[in-house]
Amino acid sequence: MRAAVIVFPGSNCDRDVAVALERICGRAPARVWHRDRTLPALDLIVLPGGFSYGDYLRAGAIAARAPILGAVIDAAARGVRVLGICNGFQMLTECGLLPGALLRNRGLKFVCRTVGLAVGATDSAFTAGWRAGQVIRLPVSHADGNYVVEPETLVALEGEGRIAFRYAGDNPNGSTGDIAGVFNPARTVLGLMPHPERAIEPAHGGTDGAAMFRTLAAALT
Repeated sequence: MRAAVIVFPGSNCDRDVAVALERICGRAPARVWHRDRTLPALDLIVLPGGFSYGDYLRAGAIAARAPILGAVIDAAARGVRVLGICNGFQMLTECGLLPGALLRNRGLKFVCRTVGLAVGATDSAFTAGWRAGQVIRLPVSHADGNYVVEPETLVALEGEGRIAFRYAGDNPNGSTGDIAGVFNPARTVLGLMPHPERAIEPAHGGTDGAAMFRTLAAALT
């Protein structure tokens, strides 16, 4: 699987996801700088977590207008898989690849803990390693994870089976409908607030995130 991790000033999870991809998929991803304008031939692009550009204006707002995002949007239009984790999810909503917006947590506090997630749609390269309804545990670490959509968009997401994950029992940010992650209509773009790359080794408290990287490698190799 040919993967790339986009690196922004302020990213702090780019190495985490690069290590996860290499360890589970057996091949180190390319590291692409935010000022680049082109991408190599790829099967997967990852927009990592962190605080791109210091979260000035809004989380992900400046990164969504970085030079490399034009190439990411073009690749997504061709069907290349795009995974946005935490700050990457914020970028995906800001650039229009996913609907909705990520606002400040309802409690106005940064949250950093492991939460339960109920898996939604599993007919994608991202989620095929789990059962629909299965509850997994992944860490969250964000201040702006409150996913908000208009009522008609929520109806469409539910009707089209585009909700990838919901918080199970502990909604840490007040997201609409307990939503923790959503797909684009083709299920080739996924944005989620929890961090699967931080749950691939027992020493880190759990391995539930490894299934995402294993199924991506199986589907895209």
